[in-house]
Amino acid sequence: MWLTMRHTSSTKTRAMPAVEHKLNVSEEEVPEHIRLIASQQGECTKTKKQTIEQFRSYIMERNECQPHRNDDKYLEKFLRARYWKIENSYRLLCSYYKFREHNKSYYEKVRPLDLRHLGDSDILTVTPYRDQHGHRIIIYRFGLWRPNRVTVDDIFRATIVLQELGSLEPISQIMGGVAIFDLKDLGLEHILHLSPSVAQKMIALLVTSMPIRTSALHIVNQNWVFNAGFKIFKPFLNSAMRERLYIHGSDMSSLHKHIDPEHLPKRYGGLHDDYSYTLWLDMLKEQSTESSVQKDMEQLGFIFH
Repeated sequence: MWLTMRHTSSTKTRAMPAVEHKLNVSEEEVPEHIRLIASQQGECTKTKKQTIEQFRSYIMERNECQPHRNDDKYLEKFLRARYWKIENSYRLLCSYYKFREHNKSYYEKVRPLDLRHLGDSDILTVTPYRDQHGHRIIIYRFGLWRPNRVTVDDIFRATIVLQELGSLEPISQIMGGVAIFDLKDLGLEHILHLSPSVAQKMIALLVTSMPIRTSALHIVNQNWVFNAGFKIFKPFLNSAMRERLYIHGSDMSSLHKHIDPEHLPKRYGGLHDDYSYTLWLDMLKEQSTESSVQKDMEQLGFIFH
């Protein structure tokens, strides 16, 4: 059972339903219209097991990376992330394990519940609700980041926890997610910490190396400092990702063309309150030691007790 805190949000014009911090980890929770999208992406219920078996054989034959699991459920999320194309899914799998190998400190012996200070600082979070397309929204507010209190590595660790949790959800495996980079109050002290290697890791997490797609990157409230920072990030964006990068400035009506205000926080012209990253940690804390989610995370090196 996912025991969660519930929150209500309302405006003068419209009441919002209760919001739960809950992962949708069951295939049974996938709505019919998203199942239809999955089939359009190449997922076929009749041949699914056969395709997964072919993928498993392909991994063993190539032997360029050794996943810590090769069960159907685990391999399926890599196939979904690359539209059931075995070669592309294999490249993603190897990219994922290469990232893990090069960044062991982001996984091994990391205690997710010790990352509360990121939530307290409101630097990043993931919405407990989905947009009109079924995406969760990861929101970064880098202007609130105080590098002397929160390290770049902790931002990566927190991002990975959220990405790994999201990759357990069949809906998110099929639809991917979207990211909002809110650059209000971004300053030179932030840019000084955004080296090319940091930029490369951020793009790896959001674009190339995680078994969950980022369908769009939205940049809002950028200032002149953004231009300097963007020069660092731009070389690492492939052509497909550049087409999914949208720069809105302070024009929220531009953002609303992509994400309905009904599925956005009030600060972006939406209806929702802000929900802290710590609420996801509270949800994790309430899990029993027998929880499949906790077991999946522990297999990746995370520690909960």
